[in-house]
Amino acid sequence: MNSDTLELGRLIAGMRAAYLRGDNMMAWARHNSKLIDNTTVSTLISYDLQAGSYVTGARANPAYTKKWCAQLAMLIQPYVDSDDKILEVGVGEATTLVGVSHAINNAKTTFFGFDVSWSRVKVAKDWAKEHSANPQLFVGDLFNIPLADNSIDIVYTSHSLEPNGGREHAAIAELLRVARKAVILIEPIYELAPKEAQQRMSEHGYVKNLKSTAELIGGNVVEFGLLNVCSNPLNPSGVVLIVKPDPAPQLTSWSGWLCPLTGAQLVDQGDIFYAGDTGIAYPVIRGIPLLRPEHGFIASKIETC
Repeated sequence: MNSDTLELGRLIAGMRAAYLRGDNMMAWARHNSKLIDNTTVSTLISYDLQAGSYVTGARANPAYTKKWCAQLAMLIQPYVDSDDKILEVGVGEATTLVGVSHAINNAKTTFFGFDVSWSRVKVAKDWAKEHSANPQLFVGDLFNIPLADNSIDIVYTSHSLEPNGGREHAAIAELLRVARKAVILIEPIYELAPKEAQQRMSEHGYVKNLKSTAELIGGNVVEFGLLNVCSNPLNPSGVVLIVKPDPAPQLTSWSGWLCPLTGAQLVDQGDIFYAGDTGIAYPVIRGIPLLRPEHGFIASKIETC
């Protein structure tokens, strides 16, 4: 049994109880884990329990949601060419992805999105269908994205790096690996925030030093600053726009799915994603591929069944 499985078993009941009390689940998990930073498992539990809250918010304030998505689309649009692929990392419930796709409105653009929580992706899938959008949605891990190097033209986030303070280098490096042309981080900007907001960010374990981290990795930051549209002044949204200096050629035939355990190519077979070279399969549950490493299982004979 791996450490994540043990942590899931240890935290799930307490975090569910904290959620029902109305307490901050992530704070409860940090206190009971005696850790300063948030973990992938605590983030998963928190997001899954809160699934549906972003759709509720989007329904309650459609004007703000439209402004937010239009703001992101304006940052993304200059880098979009015909037949491009765009990925939202940490797609949540797709309230941003759907709005961005409508604002960009390019029939030849393919949109992808993933989240750590199955429940959030299910809500996202339903929201997309309701709004006549058809992105390719899946469950995945920010730090082990099941996509090939340079397989996505533009990768962006919308406050999804936020809770991963202390892991900024690993997160940005993984996004740059997958992106062919640009990575656009829409995240709280600690360095440009007022002191009260900085204190709140530190208490919640939020990311810091995104610009300097991106530059340290070798990314070319061409835009950095706070955004005009922001729902919470204590969590000020900003942009770190990273352009890759030497973009790889666009793939003429896309086969970008990768096994997160071995790096072997994955093939979508409908009810599973399968790596024939290794015999590892990943299930598809109610139309949603589960592509985190712990979802893989050995099924060498599945193609003969």
